[in-house]
Parts: sequence; C-alpha cells; structure tokens
Amino acid sequence: MSGERIQVIIAMCIYMAAVVGIGLYYAKRASESSKNFLIGGRSLGPWVTAMAAEASDMSGWLLMGLPGVAYFLGLSEAFWTAIGLLIGTYLNWLFVAKRLRGYSAIANDSITIPDFFSNRYKEDKKVIMSISALFILIFFSVYAASCFVTVGKLFSTLFNANYHLMMILGALFVISYTFVGGFLAESASDFMQGIIMIISLVAVMATGIVSAGGISAIVENAKSIPGFFEFFGISQPQMVDGVQQLSSSGAPLFGEAKKVSWLTIISTLSWGLGYFGMPHVLLKFMAIRDKDEIKFSRRIATIWCAVSLAAAVSIGIIGRNLYPATFLTDSDAENIFVLMTTKFFPPLLAGFVMAGILAATISSSDSYLLISASAFSKNIYHGIMKKDADDKTVLRVTRITLLVISAIAMVIALDENSVIFKVVAFAWAGFGATFGPLMLFSLFWKRTTKEGAIAGMVTGGSMVFIWKYLISPLGGIFDVYELLPAFVLSCIAIFVVSLLTKEPSEEVVQEFEKAKALVNK
Repeated sequence: MSGERIQVIIAMCIYMAAVVGIGLYYAKRASESSKNFLIGGRSLGPWVTAMAAEASDMSGWLLMGLPGVAYFLGLSEAFWTAIGLLIGTYLNWLFVAKRLRGYSAIANDSITIPDFFSNRYKEDKKVIMSISALFILIFFSVYAASCFVTVGKLFSTLFNANYHLMMILGALFVISYTFVGGFLAESASDFMQGIIMIISLVAVMATGIVSAGGISAIVENAKSIPGFFEFFGISQPQMVDGVQQLSSSGAPLFGEAKKVSWLTIISTLSWGLGYFGMPHVLLKFMAIRDKDEIKFSRRIATIWCAVSLAAAVSIGIIGRNLYPATFLTDSDAENIFVLMTTKFFPPLLAGFVMAGILAATISSSDSYLLISASAFSKNIYHGIMKKDADDKTVLRVTRITLLVISAIAMVIALDENSVIFKVVAFAWAGFGATFGPLMLFSLFWKRTTKEGAIAGMVTGGSMVFIWKYLISPLGGIFDVYELLPAFVLSCIAIFVVSLLTKEPSEEVVQEFEKAKALVNK
C-alpha cells in the first residue's frame, strides 16, 4: 500500500475514533432507559437539533448522489431537486417543528412517530401504530441500504478494493456505535458530521473553481454541452448498453437536449414535500429541549441546507469540466466528489475531506437503523405483542432488531451498480407520501379521524409502489416523481374518509386545542 493511501487511512481512522468515542461517552446514559436510547430524554440544544436533523436527512447522496446527477445530466434536475429540498426544509421547520414538539409531549409523551400518531387518535387496537411501524421498517431498510452502498463505493474507489468487502466493513462500523450509544450518540455525532460535510463540500467546490480556471470558464464549458447548463433543458448522453459513448478524440458524446416541462419541474420540486414525513427529521423536532429554541434552529438548518446543496450541485458541474470522460455511467458518476478530493488535496487532508462522505453516510444510516429498530421494539413488540414487557427488555429487543434490519439492508446493498440517488428517491417518496400528509392533517386539522389517518397512510404508501412500477412506465403525463401523486392522493383519502366517519371524541379535540394553545404561548 502506498504512503498516500496510508495517510488517507490515518485521517479517516482519526475521524472514526472520534465517532466511536462519542458512542462510548453516551453509552451509560443511553442504557438507562428506552426513552434516553430512542429520543435522548428530550434534551437536545438548538445547534445540535439543527445540525443533526440536516446531517441525518441529507446522507451520502448529498456528496455523491446529487453531484453525480449534475455531472451526468447537467444542471436542471439537480437544481430543481435542490430548490424543492430547500423550500421543504424551511417550511417543515416553520410549520411542523414547534407544534410537533409540544403535541408529542402532550400526547402521552410520545417518543416515536408511530407512538405519536397512535396517541394522537387515542386508538385502542393500535392499527395506526402497526401500519406506520411496518412502513418504517420497509422504507428505512431501503434507506439504510443506500447508505451502505455509499460506503461501499467510497472505499472501493478510494482503495481500489472489493466493493462487497468495503460495504460490509463500513456497515459493521455504523452498526457497532449505533448499537452502543443510541439517540444521543447519533445526535452528537451528527452535529460533528454536519460541520465536516459542509466544510468538505465548500472546500472541494472552491478548489474546483480555481482548478477549472474560474467561474466563467466553467459556465462556458457547461454551455457547450447541449442542455447541460439550462434550467428548462436536460442533456442527453449518447448511451449504448448503459454506457456513454466517446468520440474518436475521446470526448463524451451528447445528443440533442431534451426540454423540461413545467410538469417535470413541479414533480422535481415535490422532493420538498417529503420533509413533512421524514421520521428521522421529525424525531429531532420532538427531542429539542425547548420549543422556543426552534426559531434559532430553523435559521441554522436553512443556511446549512442552502450552502450544502449549492456546493453539491456545483461540484457536479465543475467535475464535468475537469474530467469530462472519466465516468461513463450514471452509477460511476456518483464518484466525482471522491475523484476531485483525491486530485485536489494532499493525502492527509483528502482523508479528512473524504470523512465528509463517511460523515454523511453515518449520520443518516444510524438514524435510519435506530428509528427502524424502535418501530418494531417500541410500537409492535411493546405496543402490541408484549405490553407488560419492562423497559430493559424493550431496550434489548431494540438492539436485536437493529442487527436484523442491518443485515437486511446489507443484503439489499450487495448490488454495486445501484444508483444512490435513485434508491434514496424511492425511500424518500415512501416516507413523504405515507407520513407527510398525515402529519400535517394531525397537527392542523382537528376533524381528522383515525379512519382517515389509516386511509391516508395506506393510500400514500401503496401508491408509491403502484405509481413507480405500474403507472410511471406508461410515460407522458404519468412520468412524474411518484411522491407527488402519492402525496396528493393521500391528502384526498384523509380528507374524504375523515368527513365520512364519526367525528373525533371530545378527549381528542381537547388535546388538539391544548397543543394548539401551547404553540401560541
């Protein structure tokens, strides 16, 4: 192994040691109770809440998936996706955070999203809890798999090693410290990882601009590719068997640009709708120590999100300028951040910058694993199967479930040709359509009934699969991101079924009004 690779490994090991240290530091406190393990005792400060929410949300796709889309297809899709996410981030913090923090405490001190929905509607048979927990298990297994794919791609590219071995080693590292430290370790490490992520993105972007000869040179090159630097157009790489073709001189070949319709733009912007249903983000809202600190957290989160998304998209555009023919498939294009980092920085510094990818991946996968495990242990095992189980037993089942879900995610991640962006897009749509409409109706419409809640979840969650695999392939007006139609249909289902069923009980209405009054204080 070369000296350069050893320096990269040393830098990344220093980072890993810091993360493990955080897990060990919080291990004792996390083991005191399932509430501490799953939600940190509602003790997060505003900085940790903001950074942990965004870092766990963005995941490795921010440093690999989004730059990969910009590199391969140009500005349009990446730009409108980023705009949708930025708007969604701000609106989620503005409308949902404060009310959910208060309502979740009032609703029998709910510490998971299924808990909150079940307690909100005072259900006896735990149908809402079971359905929501089931969807969490399904979509977070896919989400966690996307993180493991990111780790596998990172290390196999960096060290020219076997993808499967690198993926498994990375996954085991994530599992080990999440298993020990729980929510507090996850949130504290997410804070550190959020800082590393934004520094890494900005550093690579700035260095890339200088290496490419300045912004004007980058723009000029991008405009020379049909549709590459347009808001209402998209470049069309000439493909044969999934591989972009090269000219006799070695330049990548592109066909005539494709026009982007307003329907496609609205569809892409709909990424922002997903935020209202992301359990790993919503859980951070529930965990902040004081609802009055949410305004400050919102400002931090929005600024972080804007800077990080802009840098990620820019890296893809810059990368196509500097290395036009290096990556010839959409899957390989997701390695542009890794390539630019290794080319621009000395090995030791590159190792720390590369930790940005590891940081993004870890900050997300630990959240996904933890919430998935709690969905089973707290909501299915303790809520339905064994209601008399003591807290230590629930905690033990949580950790066992975490291992099982991790194993499933690792099996899904065995496909090294997976495109991170596409895997994340599907899971994002799943959560956004399953929980987003219900969260908004639960917080802002007291007439919502438990029957409406069930109808909304089932409609949204199932429609993501139906639209993705049955309707979208029809093309034309149906070729839109599955989140948009699934979200709209879920809203309709909740509204119609709620009006057709018996009004909520007086107890439910009074609790709703109490939560509403708490927000206005």
